[in-house]
Amino acid sequence: MRSLLFLFASAATAKVMDSLSSVPKGWTEIRQASPDDSVTLRLALPQQHAAALEQAVLEISTPGHPNYGLHMSRDQVRAYTAPTEQSVSSVVNWLAGSGVKSSVNNDWITFTTNVKTANDLLNANFAWYQYEKGGSPKLRTLSYSVPDELAGSIDLIQPTTRFGQLGAKRSTIFEMQVLEPEEEDAIKADAAVQAADCNPSRITPDCLKSLYNIKYTASPDGNLVAFASYLEEYARYSDLQSFETQYVSQAAGQNFSVQLVNGGLNDQTSNDDSGEANLDVQYVLAVSNPVPILEYSTGGRGPLEPTHDEPGPSSNEPYLEFLTYLLDQEDSALPQTLSTSYGEEEQSVPADYALRVCNLFMQLGARGVSVLFSSGDSGPGDSCIRESDQAPYFQPSFPAGCPYVTSVGATYNVEPEQGVSFSSGGFSSLHAQPAWQADAVNAYLGSIGNTYSAYFNKSNRGFPDVAAQGSRFIVIDKGRSALLSGTSASSPVFAGVVALLNAARKSQGQPPLGFLNPWLYNNSAALIDITSGYGSGCSGNSAFRNGARWNATAGWDPVTGLGTPDFGKLLAAAAPGVENA
Repeated sequence: MRSLLFLFASAATAKVMDSLSSVPKGWTEIRQASPDDSVTLRLALPQQHAAALEQAVLEISTPGHPNYGLHMSRDQVRAYTAPTEQSVSSVVNWLAGSGVKSSVNNDWITFTTNVKTANDLLNANFAWYQYEKGGSPKLRTLSYSVPDELAGSIDLIQPTTRFGQLGAKRSTIFEMQVLEPEEEDAIKADAAVQAADCNPSRITPDCLKSLYNIKYTASPDGNLVAFASYLEEYARYSDLQSFETQYVSQAAGQNFSVQLVNGGLNDQTSNDDSGEANLDVQYVLAVSNPVPILEYSTGGRGPLEPTHDEPGPSSNEPYLEFLTYLLDQEDSALPQTLSTSYGEEEQSVPADYALRVCNLFMQLGARGVSVLFSSGDSGPGDSCIRESDQAPYFQPSFPAGCPYVTSVGATYNVEPEQGVSFSSGGFSSLHAQPAWQADAVNAYLGSIGNTYSAYFNKSNRGFPDVAAQGSRFIVIDKGRSALLSGTSASSPVFAGVVALLNAARKSQGQPPLGFLNPWLYNNSAALIDITSGYGSGCSGNSAFRNGARWNATAGWDPVTGLGTPDFGKLLAAAAPGVENA
């Protein structure tokens, strides 16, 4: 009987899993890989009951359904996502046939081998590539295949054709302005006199609590809110203490804990940027104190397909590493609320990777975790060029376009509160429109007719879902005061609100909200509808003479979603009978 390896030698018996027509723009092959060079790859196996899991998650997340709130345990979720025994054994035996040892974790297989073996197994041609603006070389191949017999047992193998590289930070911070000492003193004095008054020139914790009607104080017992840090950013204990002293005196002494993931660090003296991580912890605390706060510090960087706006070096975050770590945790160790303020354009992420990551967010929702992401800071898009054919097209964000995260846009001003120009939104190119948002989104689409219809897929998932203030937040960073703007500020604020709602539900013996979106769209009246302002972009594209913009309008819109939080109404919907006091 011919071996799999022999069968694989014939191109007619191999399925090409992914192939690039040429070396991506900005990259150069610098040399062929040595046969002895080491390569570690991760292989995703098809999940046996993926469709059933999706249905189950919708049922436990939809108010009024008999299964609402009946979140799953880790083992229950793994039962849905488990591959068939045949898939596991076929792939493990295929690898073992070439002397490759592998590690199986449910629907993932990890293996390390040398380039010669990887080339033979995958009909690949691994080489070292260098990005034109520097950084370390990357070991990649322009295509890879698997035997026909195994094609149904393998969803993807990466990193293979995924060109990515360590590079500059890419969070959704739109702007950061470090204040001079005299400016800092003036803001402190002003904040002390007008504690609860919102001055659009600077947003403070007291302003947010006043604006969004937040009076409730949660119990810290049994509650946890977390945020994710990537790209060598670390929240600083000393900066949080200074922030508490100056702006959140009632939280003085509260600190945060840190869990290290995939080689992540907690470097309190790093010279690298820390503005994003400090913004996250300071405004999660500002809204949700005294709920305990956890920072996940994740090392490594994920795959990136270079585009006009993100040509490299890679700035994607290692979602797979972080999410598989999180889903491996005991049920009692998971936070009820998780905020992340990083993202990139959806088309820069390989589709199979993006879909698999979205599936992992769905699994977190199944286990009762509310996952929030900033929507991005480029309105409809930056260059607004579709890489596949260079046509003008809007640029949805990843992972904000994933239906299983709650995407948070940004506002500014207070009388009235308005959509801010950088707030990203639009329609995913990968995910179909979920039923829970159909009425709200289709009403918006009906109001704009054929406007921009050639530049987005109106049948797909619309985002953001909600919004919060996102302009000129006062933050302490490396001992200095700064004003930060971006949907990076909006996500931790809304996450703080959700953390309070989850704590209120716990006080009544109710389960956490988990996957939020069906509940939010079912309770849109508990949000403040933002009807003015706009999100703008595409200014450098000749197809849009004056750029392009989405307008904030009555009802859902792709600038502010359903609107900003009215905490009193949200609390009444989430935990009836709990007083906002």
